[in-house]
Amino acid sequence: MSKILLAEDEPALAEIVKETLVLKGFEVIHAQTASDTISKYHTSKPDILVLDVMLPDGDGFSISKQVRQTDTLTPIIFLTSKSLPNDVVTGFESGGNDYLKKPFSIEELVIRIKALLSQNRLVFKPEEKEKQAIKIGLFQFYYPEGILVLAGIQKVLTNREAEILQMLLLNRNNMLERNTILNILWNNNDYFSGRSLDVFITKLRKYLKDDPSVFIISIRGQGYKLVY
Repeated sequence: MSKILLAEDEPALAEIVKETLVLKGFEVIHAQTASDTISKYHTSKPDILVLDVMLPDGDGFSISKQVRQTDTLTPIIFLTSKSLPNDVVTGFESGGNDYLKKPFSIEELVIRIKALLSQNRLVFKPEEKEKQAIKIGLFQFYYPEGILVLAGIQKVLTNREAEILQMLLLNRNNMLERNTILNILWNNNDYFSGRSLDVFITKLRKYLKDDPSVFIISIRGQGYKLVY
């Protein structure tokens, strides 16, 4: 049974979400404040976090940043009433994997939770490395685990980072259209999704910069090209 840590300070909404998730077969730990969320994260070791952005004593973005200091694997979904592009970008920059804008469908939340958990990203057997390693310059990339290795040092990518890098890799030395990435991974190409994609491309460039022979080139207004 997968364990969900739900941070939500609206009692009525929290109860509805919790009851629905329990009926779907999940174990749910509920927290109403940021401090309580951090405490229960350490004691309960959840499989996924569902975080309201606005909490009485803090926000979901700050919680995510704290979690990501030591944990890059556990998926994080934000629940937010904020709709400004910068808020969405901030969510991904703080380590989030996905977000839902309020009001949202409980069924959609369940689908997104299952999608993130189905990646089974915590299971990575060392003996499988040789079979799954893909060379990117000096790097070794393990997909779908999302592990990038250089000189024995591992960097664990988020699900979305790994998906984008894999798409670029499959189109190596050829332009991958921006709208193709957006429509496949976000199911739309609106402004919010586009800004989120910009954040992920910037992060991937940062991860790959230790090998100067590897580039992600932007073709203005069209797409990206992975070159090495």
